[in-house]
Amino acid sequence: MLDRRFIRDNPDAVKDAVRKKGIDLDVDELLDLDRATRKLQHELDQAQSRRKSSAKEFAKADDARRAELRAEHTELEAQLRELREQLAEATEKLNALLLLTPTIPWDGAPVGPDESANVVVRSVGTPPEFGFKPLDHVELLEKRGWADFTRARKVAGERAYALTSDLVLLERAVHSYALDLLRNKDFELVSVPSLVREEALIGTGMFPAHREEIYAIPADDLYLAGTAEVALVGFHSDEILDHKRLPIRYAGISPCFRREAGSAGRDVRGLLRVHQFEKVEQFVICAADVAESDRWHAELLGTAEQLLQGLGLAYEVMEVSTGDMGAGKYRMNDINTWMPSLGAYRETHSCSSLLDWQARRANVRYRDTDGTVRFAYTLNNTAVATPRILAALVENFQTSEAQVRVPEVLRPYLGGRELL
Repeated sequence: MLDRRFIRDNPDAVKDAVRKKGIDLDVDELLDLDRATRKLQHELDQAQSRRKSSAKEFAKADDARRAELRAEHTELEAQLRELREQLAEATEKLNALLLLTPTIPWDGAPVGPDESANVVVRSVGTPPEFGFKPLDHVELLEKRGWADFTRARKVAGERAYALTSDLVLLERAVHSYALDLLRNKDFELVSVPSLVREEALIGTGMFPAHREEIYAIPADDLYLAGTAEVALVGFHSDEILDHKRLPIRYAGISPCFRREAGSAGRDVRGLLRVHQFEKVEQFVICAADVAESDRWHAELLGTAEQLLQGLGLAYEVMEVSTGDMGAGKYRMNDINTWMPSLGAYRETHSCSSLLDWQARRANVRYRDTDGTVRFAYTLNNTAVATPRILAALVENFQTSEAQVRVPEVLRPYLGGRELL
C-alpha cells in the first residue's frame, strides 16, 4: 500500500498507476475518505480536550456549576461515542481502499493491459534440435514409470501428480543445487511454514485482491501459502530492524499451493500448471533506497539466470508490462524457459521489486543510521520451482531411447549419474 500523504500530494500519479495497472480503485473516493477521517479525528481530539477541561473545572466548581457540568458531560459523552463510531467506520472503508493502492511502476515498464504487452529483453541459449521425434514430458514420464498421474488424480483430483523413482531423485537434486548456490551467495536457508494466517497474506499483498487463488482452512483460520515469500514477509512484521542487519537475504524452501483459479485450458497437461508444488524462493529486505533495490533486483535476476545456464536450458528474460505485474510491483521480470513439447517458452521464474509496498502492509521497518525509522524495501525471485522445471529438463535432455541426460551441475547430487 502507499503512504496516505503521498497519495494526498500526488493524486494524479496514483490515478495514472491505477489506470496502467488496471486496478479497480476510485482514488477520489479514497481522498474523500482521507479528508473525512482527518476531520473526524480533529473533532474527536477537540471533544476529548473539552472533556478534560470540564473534568478540571468540575473539581473546583460549586454545586450549581457541577450540575451544569454533569449535563454537559452527558452530552459530550454521547458526542464522543458518535464521533468514535463515525471515525471507525470511515477508517475501515479507507483502509480497505488503501490495501488496493498500487505501487507507482518503474518508468521503463512497458504499458499494456496484460502479458501481451510484455517485452523480450534478451534470449539466452539455443533450443535443442532432435534427430528423432521427441516425447512430451507426460509421455516420457509414463513410459519410464517416473510419474503416476492417474492414481494421483484418483486421490487428489485434477492437476494432481505423483513423482516416482528417478524423478523424485531429480527433483531433490534440483533443489539441492539451488540451495547450495544461494548458500554460497550468503543467503540464509530457511524452511518456512506453508500454513499461514490471514495477516501474513494481507502483508504480502495476496489479500484482498487474490483471495480466490488461495486455499482456505476455515476450521483453523489458516490458509495454504502459494510461495515462501508469504512467511518471509511475515517473519519481520511489526519489527524495527537495525540498519546493520540489512540487507536480509533468505532462501526459503516450502511446499506451495495455488488454486489456479481462472487458468482452465492454459498449459494444464502434466506438470506444467499444478495445484501443489515445491519452490526455493529468493527474498531480500533492504534499505529504503531505489538504487539499492535496483542492485538487488539485478542480483536476484542474475542468480536465476545463473541457475538456468548451469542447467543448460534456453530461456528468455521478459520486461513485464504494467497490466501484468500486479498492484504491488515496481518492476518485474519474468524468465521463460524453453518447452520443446509446446514449441515455446513458458514462465519458470518471476523477479519483483516492491519498494515499501509490502513493508507498509506488514509494518516491516528499520532504524536508519541517523535514528530515523523507515519502512524497508522488499524483493523476491524464484530460484527453482518444481515440478515445472522438471518438465523442461526431461523434455530438453531426452534421448532417442527415452533416457534423460543429467546436466553436469546435478550429477554430484545423483551419485555421478550421467543418464536417467
